[in-house]
Amino acid sequence: MPKLGKKLTDAVKQVERNKLYEPVEAMEMVKKIAPAKFDETVEAVVRLGVDPRHADQQVRGAVVLPHGTGKTRSVLVFAKGDKAKEAEEAGADFVGAEDMVEKIQKEGWLSFDVAIATPDMMGMVGKLGRILGPRGLMPNPKTGTVSFEVAKAVQEVKAGKIEYRVDKAGIIHAPIGKVSFDVEKLMENMKVLVDQLIRVKPQAAKGQYIKGVSVCSTMGPGVKVNWQKITA
Repeated sequence: MPKLGKKLTDAVKQVERNKLYEPVEAMEMVKKIAPAKFDETVEAVVRLGVDPRHADQQVRGAVVLPHGTGKTRSVLVFAKGDKAKEAEEAGADFVGAEDMVEKIQKEGWLSFDVAIATPDMMGMVGKLGRILGPRGLMPNPKTGTVSFEVAKAVQEVKAGKIEYRVDKAGIIHAPIGKVSFDVEKLMENMKVLVDQLIRVKPQAAKGQYIKGVSVCSTMGPGVKVNWQKITA
């Protein structure tokens, strides 16, 4: 087991391992013990009572956080004609069609955080599946990144839209802000995320759906949260 640094060791000591912290107390703790010198991302970790091996228990989608994530995300839009112009006017960082597909295929260019495509472009964009898929960059209708409403899609990403997806262990990891955010902003972002996850609960999921929630900073330890108080 790797040896923990002094700052992280000190941070771990301040967290009561088995305690369920009240939401505000948890956010204050995460801000207080964040060990890095940079503005760490605050992440929510939600353990769900689903079996991701079954298609009808997949939990995936996107939600717009009211206060964003604190990170400016660059957007690539695959579109032509009026839709390309619409994307540019909405603030997309990169817009193109065949030229962008070729740039990614031949140059390995991946200098963007989110890719959006109009439905008529997906036949072409599909060729990039092996490149974009493993990196979570493939446009997908479930997350609103395949749409003819490109202006809306771009604006939502710029406003703080995040994607979430349950992993093989039934856990969702999602950014909800930065350590520099006020506790109130982190709380509001967290509530929107948890409310969304409850809203998209698969009908096939049986028993307890949300099994646990914790929050942590990029370099800090997890703090368990009494998640029921988040939605109250």
